[in-house]
Amino acid sequence: MLEAQAHHQLKALLQREGGEPWPHHLTLSRLVARSLRRGDQTLVRLAPGSDPSWLIGLLVPLALSEARLALVVSDALRQRLLRVELPRLAAAGGSLSLSCLEADFERQEAQHARLWLLSHADLVGLWQHGRLGDRQLVIPEIEQLDESLRQALEIRLAPEHWEQLGRAHPAARASLLELHARLSRRVLAQPQPPHRLVALAEHDEAPLRQLLALLQPLPAPWRRWLESGGATWASWARVEPQVLHWTLHRQPLEPLQVLSGLLEGRGAVLIGQLGENRTDSSGPTSSGSERGLTPTVSVTLGDPPLADPLPLFAPLRQPLPNSPVFAEHLLEQSRRLVLGQTGLTVVLLDDEGLRLGLTSALAAEFGRRVVHESTAPESNGVVCARWSWWLGHHHRLPLPCQVVVGLLPIASLEDPLTAARVQALRRLGRDWFREGLLPDGLNRLQLGVAGLRRSGGRLAILDGRLRGRSWGRQVLRALEPWITLSRLLPH
Repeated sequence: MLEAQAHHQLKALLQREGGEPWPHHLTLSRLVARSLRRGDQTLVRLAPGSDPSWLIGLLVPLALSEARLALVVSDALRQRLLRVELPRLAAAGGSLSLSCLEADFERQEAQHARLWLLSHADLVGLWQHGRLGDRQLVIPEIEQLDESLRQALEIRLAPEHWEQLGRAHPAARASLLELHARLSRRVLAQPQPPHRLVALAEHDEAPLRQLLALLQPLPAPWRRWLESGGATWASWARVEPQVLHWTLHRQPLEPLQVLSGLLEGRGAVLIGQLGENRTDSSGPTSSGSERGLTPTVSVTLGDPPLADPLPLFAPLRQPLPNSPVFAEHLLEQSRRLVLGQTGLTVVLLDDEGLRLGLTSALAAEFGRRVVHESTAPESNGVVCARWSWWLGHHHRLPLPCQVVVGLLPIASLEDPLTAARVQALRRLGRDWFREGLLPDGLNRLQLGVAGLRRSGGRLAILDGRLRGRSWGRQVLRALEPWITLSRLLPH
């Protein structure tokens, strides 16, 4: 059986390499092998921040299986596979050498390749053109699936697309200019919008939609734009105030609904660092079964019990983020936390104004040690960054000695996509905060501080909502085990 083969080969490989292995290698390999042999759907939850060495437990069954597969990965994971994991299997020799097709999936010969290495955009394109066939899917970053598919399905209309449409239909050029001017007034009349994003309602786009319905044929992006829309999509404009330009963006709230049938009746191995707060690639408006995701097996592979709890500095009485004294509080506490530290400090908050102001104030006191979203800090440096930047770049930085959470990673309703997801939950009468924003935020928090467990560092949370809101107890449970750090002592 494939499970026994994978178990035997992986065990022999780990014994030859030595070192301290991830404790669930063999369990993961047997789960993956079973799913590939049976062609069913398996969901494996890993603890947030799990050591990336777990990938070898996934790849060994892929190398031994004879099934036709499609491995869907992000750019960062693709690089690790090509530079680390696949050469590692090739060095082992024998049946473990794993070859994959990385491009030209449209060619007839590509159908004979056993393993396709796909980006999320490749997956969307192949599915929409009916070229995915009966391949089983292997998705090792399920926590990023919704976001990655949204980006792959995004429709973007830049200024050059308006010019292209005008050239395709010269008789409608005057009407197009009038509609463009109307939308420009709507978008540019807003005061400096957060993140330079302006949400657009259906009635803002209705005149343009009516005109496009009369113009045939339409260039590719406009045709897709006309076919999409409604309550299941979010639309916004990204403003470039320096040049008074704006670009229309549209993404689906539920990408797996747009790709209806992708997972139905198809074998799939889904692996993700989801923790216990997230559902299986959950979205705001539909259950997994409605989207074809019906895992036969769902397993959680957590980390072994931790001997030392995480030191947590979170004073009882802290101002809320909307308090007029919050910026001063953030600076004073950050200054105390940085003082005397000999290792790397990471300060995380998404509010751009607060973050840039805090970075400038800390740089005025600590000089070049303080940087903004840089992967080359000094050994005792201070990196101020957004949560998304840190989650995407932490592997390129040394393990921090402390992480300072200026603001918990709860998505802002000022973001058009977040606001649209919240409205979708409200229409269904569901708790949009505890079912949508909070689980996502807790998962990001766990991923962001996972390195502290390995480095023996400390965590500071300066957001007053941790102690001042009832849901703060869920945040503390997500961080367990931890121990209160009541006094700050220099290292």
